[in-house]
Amino acid sequence: MARDPNTVSRLGRARRVVIKVGSALLVDARTGRLNRAWLETLVEDLLWLRGRDQQVILVSSGAIALGRRQLSLSKGALRLEESQAAAAVGQIRLAHAYKDLLESRGVTVAQVLLTLEDSERRRRYLNARATLETLLSLGALPVINENDTVATTEIRYGDNDRLAARVAQMAAADCLILLSDVDGLYSADPNKDAAARLIEEVSEITPEIEAMGGRSASEVGSGGMTTKLLAARIAVSAGAYMCIAAGHHRHPVRRIEQGARCTWFLPAAAPGTARKQWIAGTLRPAGAVVIDRGALDALLNGRSLLPAGVTATHGPFERGDTVSVLAPDGAEIARGIIAYSDGDATRIMGRKSVEIEGILGFRGRDELIHRDDLVLLKHVTP
Repeated sequence: MARDPNTVSRLGRARRVVIKVGSALLVDARTGRLNRAWLETLVEDLLWLRGRDQQVILVSSGAIALGRRQLSLSKGALRLEESQAAAAVGQIRLAHAYKDLLESRGVTVAQVLLTLEDSERRRRYLNARATLETLLSLGALPVINENDTVATTEIRYGDNDRLAARVAQMAAADCLILLSDVDGLYSADPNKDAAARLIEEVSEITPEIEAMGGRSASEVGSGGMTTKLLAARIAVSAGAYMCIAAGHHRHPVRRIEQGARCTWFLPAAAPGTARKQWIAGTLRPAGAVVIDRGALDALLNGRSLLPAGVTATHGPFERGDTVSVLAPDGAEIARGIIAYSDGDATRIMGRKSVEIEGILGFRGRDELIHRDDLVLLKHVTP
């Protein structure tokens, strides 16, 4: 395989990588058993990435496919309650497999189960994001799946492609890899059209690109090319490169960097830039905080906003809302996602971060607005 320098750049230089594994790769469709030999090579790839100081998050399908065999559920579509029962049985087996393979190699693995509401409701989104950040900072490898045991038809992703994209967005990942039973996006269905060609790079998801989507050919998977294109929209808008690649080979991630056939979707901006563009573009900030001169100097030098530098609040706003940051003269100089409600912010403003727990009765963030969640407006210069 030829070594594509662009592929090396996209995957090799990514600080944080999210990898999604489909059910068709993890579970043998004939036996319903885990493809453990293949999974071992995937784990080796994860360790390879971590070995060069890249943070890795794994989004794994397979729980329902594993559980239905254990419960002797027939092939074909399952009723919702059957899917939930299969997920409950299969998830523990899937988690045990990851724990066994990763912890035997010295890596702590963490299971995180998410629902649609965890990414759509702001407070739950922030909690999930904080958990992922903490796990990664402590050196753990999060393994994520949709919480199919409790998710209903109306409040679920229904596929792990979009879940993986939401996780990439939540974690500000630089790269999302969708390992699948196909090696990329084709101009037409390659199983039906011999002239179908692989689209190696997509710089914009146009109606023509969307028309190339199809359905999954896998008996055990729930996604298809359509869901992968929806995932691509989420990922590239969050500033992440996204790759669709065949995963059934041994060492499927390493093969991508070595030049394996795949499709890359290109973002318009880096994750941090995309996030800050979203913050700055908020049309109606929920409220505002007024800061003193010392805090203004700190922000201009790239630091976070601490409670000690706040002199007033204008609400109402809740934790996770975007608020305006006002200079002593009242001019808006920044916008950011605030870590406290207006009531709590008012109680701790002007106080040191070490006093927060004593005042509020719980230990929150040291920062009122973390620098990663804050953007200076263009007319403000250090």
